[in-house]
This record gives sequence, structure tokens and C-alpha cells, in this order.
Amino acid sequence: MARLHEYQGKALLKQFKVAVPQGHIARTPEEAYAVAAEIGKPVMVKAQAWITGRASVGGIRKAATPDEAAIAARDILGLKVKGFTVEYVLVEEQIAIAREFYASVIVDDRAQTPLVMFSSVGGTGIEAIAAENPNAVASTHVDVEFGLQDYQARNLVRKTGIDGRLQRDLGGVLVQLYEVACACEARAAEINPLVLTTDGQLVAADCRITVDDYAVFRHKDLGIAIAREYNRPPTALEKIAYDVEAGDYRGTFYFIQMAEDFEKGQGYVGFHGAGGGGSMMSMDAVLRQGYKVATFVDTSGNPPASKVYRAAKIILAVGPIDGYFGSGSGVASQEQFYSARGLFKAFLEAQIDVPIVIRLGGNAEDKAVEILESLNGRIPAKVEGYKKDDSPDFCAARLDALIKEARSGVSTNDELRMVSSEPRATPPSTHPNIYAFETVTHGTVTFDHGICATCESKICIEACGMKILSLNDAGCPVLNITPAEAKKGRCSECLGCEVDCLLYGAGGGHVGLPIPGLDK
Repeated sequence: MARLHEYQGKALLKQFKVAVPQGHIARTPEEAYAVAAEIGKPVMVKAQAWITGRASVGGIRKAATPDEAAIAARDILGLKVKGFTVEYVLVEEQIAIAREFYASVIVDDRAQTPLVMFSSVGGTGIEAIAAENPNAVASTHVDVEFGLQDYQARNLVRKTGIDGRLQRDLGGVLVQLYEVACACEARAAEINPLVLTTDGQLVAADCRITVDDYAVFRHKDLGIAIAREYNRPPTALEKIAYDVEAGDYRGTFYFIQMAEDFEKGQGYVGFHGAGGGGSMMSMDAVLRQGYKVATFVDTSGNPPASKVYRAAKIILAVGPIDGYFGSGSGVASQEQFYSARGLFKAFLEAQIDVPIVIRLGGNAEDKAVEILESLNGRIPAKVEGYKKDDSPDFCAARLDALIKEARSGVSTNDELRMVSSEPRATPPSTHPNIYAFETVTHGTVTFDHGICATCESKICIEACGMKILSLNDAGCPVLNITPAEAKKGRCSECLGCEVDCLLYGAGGGHVGLPIPGLDK
């Protein structure tokens, strides 16, 4: 889920007639001074961070004057709390509180319908409220066809012991909150506390709204740069990875950077999973060996080889890892050699020099392992491939053994003969022998027909997953569809025309797959 900051959530609430304190965000102490001066009364200065308990870490301060607001902003801006660096503050008027309530709309996955919750007690988490004041909490599911009706909202409030005008007004806020949640396709929308002021107004003093990942593209106005629920701003690599995912609907690529600024020898492993449950189980196997994961990555749901390639390249950019471990559920509906090709290409280009253990269980796992272990001798690292019958714990133990061998300077790899110390360069597209076309993710497939003419196997024709290649009169691969069709997705970026060509052919094929921002 993609979290909104408090100021963003309050802007949405205000659009739907829910009262919020007067205020504005500030990125500098000078801006905080200006906002406080415009409000003209005592203010709160609040860190904008996706964390709870901001007040306990100095992230919320009172200020009686603009000068005090500027000082508070200076102290809060740049504050590091729970991995989150505060980049801006919300400066808003102080409100006189007579009573606090809690209101929320969440998606109940089990019931497959929205759940509206209300509590006559607010200010702390709903779990704590329910435990201490069970009679103060009421909830109801909502029929999405009809939405939350006024009478349902009032009845919900009545169950907590509130009646009269206040019952009516609180019911109205619940209806408005439900409309907010529907409008932004929120997984959760929470006002806590919803306060009754001393002059009888209901005001949202704080709020938390999270938007469904898959709905973000419909809400560009919300300014969500990355549809992930982090408790901190995304790192540069997380942004790059999300752009890969956002630009390619095929399969899933979930990337979380777990560590920054670490050094070689500190026991960090690049972790690359496949499938949610299998990934977690495999990550636990690495942790049981005493290592730490620098990344948590999941490429599943039948990703193309190009997506696995990009995932691996981003993992390798995270820092000086001591090893690379790939493992997942061992169950898939596609041939595992597609993922193997993506990993092969990434490792070959990076000339990775730390031990690699990959478990690719599933259809065509024998070919997948053959491709992976063909890296031995082509890169400095030792590579071991395993199948579905090899447990994650066994594979993690093998990685541990290889890392210890590497640290001791002793290698049991008999194949470290280094076939080629450098990956092949892409020939210039202006070369007279080059035949090229573009792919759906802005990649470029090139064939050096000067080399292809000497190839005896013509393996690229067999390896092409979409069967869009044929041989011309000179025995060289060309498209049997139009370049436009290839670019629209008929070329699935299976990487067979590069990886299989290198392993079993003459090596005339190459696929260039850009990853915007990674070089920087």
C-alpha cells in the first residue's frame, strides 16, 4: 500500500467537507515562520513521516509565535526517526480539544468488503482502545453497491453510547470519510483523533490514509512516486526498481533495500526470492546461517527474463555483498530457464566475484541449472544451481560454505578457468552487418550477421519463445513479423537470442536492456 503523508490526507478530507486545522507544509524554518504568521495564532509543528509516536521522538512541537515555529521547524527538519529523515513539517493551528474520537474505513480482506469502525475514545491505537474500552468500539461492514448510509453511520455511533446532535454530526463525518476512502481507492483511511473542540466543532486532528498499490496509476493527483508501504522515504534503488515494475506489467518485481552503507565482510547477502511464502522461507534460511539480507526481492508471477535481469542488476548495485542467494517456492507455471537467462546475463555483465547459489525449482529446472552453472569459468564467482527437491536450508548452507571458502582464499571450483573475463560489447547499430529491432521495454535486440553466418546451430531460432525469428537467404536471423509488432510485445524478451546464442551458438546475438537511473 502507498501511504499518504498527514498533510496529503487532510487535503483529501477537506475536499469532502471534513474540517481540518488551518495550516500548510514547510520545508525550511523560514517557510514555517511565514505559515505561522499567516495563521496568526499558536500553532503545532509536526514532522511529516510515516511513523507512529512522533511526539515521543520530538517530532511534534507547540509554538506560540512565528519565531517559535521557526525554531521548532529547524529542530525537526532533518531529524532521523526510525529510519526516516524528515524533509518537511506541517504547521497548523492549535485547537482546543474537549473530547477525542476514532474513525476509520478499512478493506476487510476476509469479508471482501469495507469495514467502518468508530470509537467514542480516541488518541491511541484502535487495538489498545478495544482492549481497554470494549464498549466504546463499534464496527459495521458496508455493501459497496449502496455505500455507507446516514442511518447506518448514526446507528454505529449510537452503539458507543452517543446520542443527540453529536450522534448526527459524527455519523456525517463517517459518511464523508467513507466517500474519501472510495474516491482515492484507499485500503485504509483513519482519523485519530477526530476531536470535538470546545466550541462544538468536529475536526480531524490527525489522519492516516493508504492507497491500494494497484490503484495508484489512477490517482496521479496524489503525487505518489512509488506505490509501496515504507516507513521511510524510498531509496534511490527502490525508486529505480519501482519504475521497472511500473513500466512492465508482466509478472511481479518487489524490491526492498534492507541495508545501506555497509562494507564487504559484514555478512550482507543479496537476496532474490520468487513467490511470497517461498521467499520468506528462503530468506529465513539465509538468516539461520548467520547472514543479513541487503535486499528483499521477489520476482514471481511468470516474469520475463528481462525483468529478472533488471532485478538482479539492481540487487548487485546495492553495495559490496558477500554473496548472492536466489530461492523461491519451487513451484511455477513457466519454464525456469527464463529466470536463469536473466540471471546469467546480469552476472556476466557485472562480472560478479562473490559466491552465487540459486534454487530454481519447477518446469525445465534441469535446463535452468545448466544455464546457471555455465557461468562457471566465465565470471570470477563460483555458481551453484539447485532444484525444487533441494531445500532452502541446504542451499543456504551451500552459500555459507562458498562464502567461507572465498574468505579463506581456498576454492573447490575446478572450473575457474575464465573463458572470458569481460562481457561482450554491443556492436554499433551503424555496423553494416548489424540487424536490430526494439522491444516493448525500450530494449534493443541486435544480431551481428557477420557472426551469425558462421553459426552452425542456429540456436536462436529454436530458443525464441515467441517464434518470431526466421532465417534469411544468408542463414541469418531476421524477424518474420514487423518491427512494430515486436516492439508492441511480440518479442517477449526471453533472452534466448543472447544467452543460448552465447552458450550453444556463435555468439552473434545481443539484447540491450536499459535500466534508467541505475548508472547514476
